[in-house]
Amino acid sequence: MTGEQARGCARSIRVGAVSEQIERSLVLVKPDGYRRGLSGEVLRRIEAKGYTLVALAVTTPTAEQLATHYAEHEGKPFYEPLVEFMSSGPVTAAVIEGHGCIPGFRALAGATDPTAALPGTIRGDLGRDWGLKVQQNIVHGSDSPESAAREIGIWFPELS
Repeated sequence: MTGEQARGCARSIRVGAVSEQIERSLVLVKPDGYRRGLSGEVLRRIEAKGYTLVALAVTTPTAEQLATHYAEHEGKPFYEPLVEFMSSGPVTAAVIEGHGCIPGFRALAGATDPTAALPGTIRGDLGRDWGLKVQQNIVHGSDSPESAAREIGIWFPELS
């Protein structure tokens, strides 16, 4: 293999590896975060992390959206309180994009329980201890590429 061929091969591997890591994720600033005026701070942290905002909307979720979004949890004890909470007011919905943005945003968000979330995370810095109301934890982020694709289709059908 010549030097030129080796450089071309490395370039294509590097480009291939990078393009495979570009992801999209749905992020929701939940009604508690929206009510407290934290949407801008959450979006600032997302952009400071280096992710791109692809789509952004402020909306009050419909019963149909929430039933579809949380379908896997239907019948679980926390399902009804979660749907009730998520329909209690506006949310800021965003599609973000970047290298490894799904695990990256989840790390940025912190542990689900704001009391257990580490300082420096969204929930650790901005979350409140609501006792058993763990769903009131400021943000939601997709947990896998498959979930992201499904969730983006629910909240931003024009992008699916």
